[in-house]
Amino acid sequence: MPLPSPSLTSAPRADQWLCFTDDGQFELRTGKVELGQGISAALTQIACDALGVLPSQVQWVAGDTASSPDEGYTTGSQSIEIGGAAWRRVGGIVRSHFATAAAQSLACQISELHLRAGQFISPSGEALSYHALALAQDNAWHALRVDDERPHLVPMQTEAVLAKRDDLWLKFTGAGFIQDLNLPDLWHARVLRGPHPHSRPVSLDTVAIGALAGVERVLVQHQFIALIGRDEAALIKAHAQAKELTQWSIPNLPTELDTEKLLPQLSKLSSIVVQEKPSTDSPTPAPHTLQRRYSRPYIAHASIGTACALAQADAHGIQVWSHSQGVFKLRDQIAQALQLRTDQVRVMHSPGAGCYGHNGADDVAFDAAFIAHTWGLNVRVQWSREDEMTVSPMGAASVVDIQACVNDAGRISYWKTQVWSPTHLNRPGWGNGIQLLGAWSALESCPQPTPKDVPLPTGGGLRNAIPAYDVGELSIEHHFLDTSPVRVSALRSLGAHANVFAIESFMDELSESVGIDPLNFRLNHLSDPRARHVIETVAQQAQWHARGAVGTGHGYGLGYSRYKNKAGYCALIAHIEVSERVKVHKVWACVDAGAIVHRDGLLNQIEGGILQAISWSLHESVRWNAQGICSHDWENYPILSFKDVPELDIYLVDATEHPSLGSGEVATGPCAAALGNAVAHALGVRARHLPLNTARLMQAIEQADDE
Repeated sequence: MPLPSPSLTSAPRADQWLCFTDDGQFELRTGKVELGQGISAALTQIACDALGVLPSQVQWVAGDTASSPDEGYTTGSQSIEIGGAAWRRVGGIVRSHFATAAAQSLACQISELHLRAGQFISPSGEALSYHALALAQDNAWHALRVDDERPHLVPMQTEAVLAKRDDLWLKFTGAGFIQDLNLPDLWHARVLRGPHPHSRPVSLDTVAIGALAGVERVLVQHQFIALIGRDEAALIKAHAQAKELTQWSIPNLPTELDTEKLLPQLSKLSSIVVQEKPSTDSPTPAPHTLQRRYSRPYIAHASIGTACALAQADAHGIQVWSHSQGVFKLRDQIAQALQLRTDQVRVMHSPGAGCYGHNGADDVAFDAAFIAHTWGLNVRVQWSREDEMTVSPMGAASVVDIQACVNDAGRISYWKTQVWSPTHLNRPGWGNGIQLLGAWSALESCPQPTPKDVPLPTGGGLRNAIPAYDVGELSIEHHFLDTSPVRVSALRSLGAHANVFAIESFMDELSESVGIDPLNFRLNHLSDPRARHVIETVAQQAQWHARGAVGTGHGYGLGYSRYKNKAGYCALIAHIEVSERVKVHKVWACVDAGAIVHRDGLLNQIEGGILQAISWSLHESVRWNAQGICSHDWENYPILSFKDVPELDIYLVDATEHPSLGSGEVATGPCAAALGNAVAHALGVRARHLPLNTARLMQAIEQADDE
């Protein structure tokens, strides 16, 4: 049986995942970290079920390079699929090992044991704990391996437990985020940066900056400029004043801002990435042929809390506290940049504002590590709102061009997709250079990786570009952009947001061209019973066939996808109203993520994904001008507000006969598509370019009038 996680190879012993503490607790270790997605509760549920212990007995060590197993990044909706599967295996092996030892010591059969709260209880009532058994067979326990045998949960009586999130109380009461951490003899720092990631200072008055109230030290290393002081409030004011005292060179940025025109202009490289079925250079003759182009702009992470990190340097090396999603890769990159051994750098995860992607967390961690290493200070660095919205990585823009033919039987016989996009992944450790903004500034010869994208089947720009439907001849082409006007990296769902929006919008347009209901048209091209089930279920929830006529100002739209074509299934219907803007009244969704591990956590993931997708699809777009990125505050980069949160009706399919599937990003693409299709139903006019704000809707109406 294949191992569920490569971490089981890098951490092959059970005692690398589990420690029996002196106070009777179970210290459990994982490389997957809490990003606000509730994964800590889900992993606790898995571990408690596998070990037969209570959540109150569990302490997690998550994302600590000194003691956690290296499980790569916490990304891609893989925390349950990969991290959860790894812990289910570890827990099963540990439980089997100690159940065998307990049965021998208690002179009974394993099947006669009752496992309760970490105690193996015999029919006579005698009990032995994990801790006592481990102490009695110390050598055997520490030699137990998890990488070379299939876990076998021995049959015994256990008690069901329900794990709850234990991170929320501290977050609600003010001490649960990295911004709340403190160190002895702590200094604060702000790094001076221009309005674009590749800005360079051309006029810097260090004397005037050093004289600003609150600035006690100024660190200038090549093009890296840090203001340091004890009083954080005074330092924030000084940082704003220092920006006014500094002039910056700005890269030449394109004057074209409309994504659908910009990206094809930037295209230099083109290659057929996947060809699922033989295709011809020209479409197979068919009575209905359609070609349409869709796009999404660059999108910011726009976390409410800005990036933050702390660092402490001593004779042994550097300790860094970060809300990075990949602490091991970050450790390696910091060590490489500072010319240290990896064992001299320890990175510990601490929760920050949720981002679901590569935001500024890794960059600010380097800022703190560099300052601590250079001057031996205990330092806390926090970015400003402008930093967060200008120099951190953005989600990549995409243009999606689809051409298809439908035959007389109403079946798609030919499908070709072309995608224009830059890379969707520039995380630390991805590529052959250093992906840390501060290192590029501070180190003259710091190598920057050559852009590359994630290949299929996972895909970056091509994530979910392969339609989920039976479409006959199929060709997928990626026009990869090796340059971008803004810095780009991973953002929730990568290319799936744009690709599903395009595919599902196009499915509606195809169905209209042949006079078939969009729901029926989809079902006619779906053979996967699980896909059909989620679509049919959400249609019943929303009473799809009673949705009304086109052009009334109220609209209903449907969207569907299976994330990455292999993870969770999601079908979604949105009810919207269009007046001066798009108002979302209600969203129905049906999700099949296989066996549900933690229902509340899964529900929260889907709800959060829908709200974020509404914000992206209706409001968000990174903008720039000759002075740099100008969408640098909430006025110029609006997001969904609380007053516009719609009613949500989520139905979860508990497919217990199937493995648990990734679900954190399943709703993003279907939600965007449902909104686009609902707008078309409400207006009788198709808006193909995100965001679906007033300007884009007016543009679509004008273009429709010209056709």
